[in-house]
Amino acid sequence: MKATYIDYKDTNSFSKTLLAYLAGDKALQPFYGNSPDMAGFEKQLQQKASFKHRKPLVDALTHQYTGLLEDAALVERNIQLLADTNTFTVTTGHQLNIFTGPLYFIFKIASTIRLAQDLKAKFPDKEFIPVYWMATEDHDFEEINNTRVFGKKISWDVPRISGTGRMDTDTMRQVVKEYCGMLGLSDNSTKLTAIVQDAYLQNRKLADATRVLVNALFKDYGLVIVDADKPELKKLFAGIIEDDILNEKSLRAISTTTTALEELGFSTQVHARECNFFYLTDEFRERIVKNEDGLYEVLHQSIFFTADELKREIKNRPERFSPNVVMRPLYQEVILPNLAYIGGGAEIVYWLQFKANFDQFKIPFPILVPRNSAMITDDSIAGKIYRLDLTFKSIFKSTTALQNEYVRRHTTHRLNLRDEWMEFNAIFGKLKLRSHKIDPSLGASAEAVKARLKKAINNLEKKLLKADKKNHQEALVQIERVKEKLFPNGGLQERSENFATLYVKYGDSLVQELIKHFDPLAFKFTILY
Repeated sequence: MKATYIDYKDTNSFSKTLLAYLAGDKALQPFYGNSPDMAGFEKQLQQKASFKHRKPLVDALTHQYTGLLEDAALVERNIQLLADTNTFTVTTGHQLNIFTGPLYFIFKIASTIRLAQDLKAKFPDKEFIPVYWMATEDHDFEEINNTRVFGKKISWDVPRISGTGRMDTDTMRQVVKEYCGMLGLSDNSTKLTAIVQDAYLQNRKLADATRVLVNALFKDYGLVIVDADKPELKKLFAGIIEDDILNEKSLRAISTTTTALEELGFSTQVHARECNFFYLTDEFRERIVKNEDGLYEVLHQSIFFTADELKREIKNRPERFSPNVVMRPLYQEVILPNLAYIGGGAEIVYWLQFKANFDQFKIPFPILVPRNSAMITDDSIAGKIYRLDLTFKSIFKSTTALQNEYVRRHTTHRLNLRDEWMEFNAIFGKLKLRSHKIDPSLGASAEAVKARLKKAINNLEKKLLKADKKNHQEALVQIERVKEKLFPNGGLQERSENFATLYVKYGDSLVQELIKHFDPLAFKFTILY
């Protein structure tokens, strides 16, 4: 594949806050730790050198990978390397979307692998392990129970229970059949079908099925997959769980940060609660709240704890306390020797709200790196773009804007009335002067007539352009088709289609090319063709 790179700011796809962060805006510097560059990573290595939970982490991962390491030598090596004080992780996280969901799921992991490789080249005496953190405790099933293949939506429509990672996949047989039926007949589709069937048709929990699928796609790159919904890992977090629920520390720290960001004009996305944990069992995941009687109540379940009972429950059953969106990042950094978190643009923005919370618990804040964003096409589309006198940069404009620009460039007529308006403007200057001499109050009337005429001239320009479009109809239709191909349903390709449409075409080289061309610290939109 060939690659073209576009500055994020030129794509109109990223928020003001994210662009300010990537530009090193001084106003944002209090809200993150080290900068996303190699100098920042050198400092981060020093801060994370004292990580102390290596043995329980290695033990937990070894247990989670039971039966999966026979043909995953690099993964096994990386898990064992985590016991070494010179080994660090680079982490991304995502929900358990069936069949990986939208394409950016794959982009996140490819970005993480590439950054780990780049860090190894920069710091050869250290080891850097790419990690995918599965959001197994998340309960927003409607966000993950569907995907889109070749434009068709495929859904797993069953009732949600508990955290999605604990859901059984034994009801997925029909949806797996439908998904695999979309893949066609080829060596690549046969391979992907076998991977998907192995993952979802062996009566596994969704967390285990997702690990099998993602491991099959990325094991050759040493990706380590973490399911943190485990008692032995939650035990490492128990002290913070207790402190935060009883003392409401996160609420104060994050609320103060949120106010400070908003006063600077930056958007915020999440809000801390008095209690930022759910109570989690195999049957439900419900919020914990402190009620009017001073008891800690599990909503909708008639379960209550006094403060002392809550302490005992956290000590004896830490796995039942599930962090919400503001505490999950802290949990991640407690149990991993992590240097950086790679997330989507929205994720990076809300992580900026958490720095003060990390500081008060004395946990190093990770370097925030936006995942690579990309578009994948082929030579035929690239050829059409150039034949239409467009560029990969210009295609981020709206279809209407591109069509109008095309007509203006290729018309044989003069469609703008700029010269005529300058003549009218000169005439109105004289009219205004004459009116003012007769009666000073008439100057405003002259300006009003001028404004109405300007509006009429602009409308006439639009009509001229619209009329001339009929002379370029074939090219304008081609522009529409190119835009729809690259921006299905008006959005980025990566947010719509599943990776299967590309895997069937490119096979294992798809991941290879992504890792080859991605550069996580360059902050560029990647177009591959």
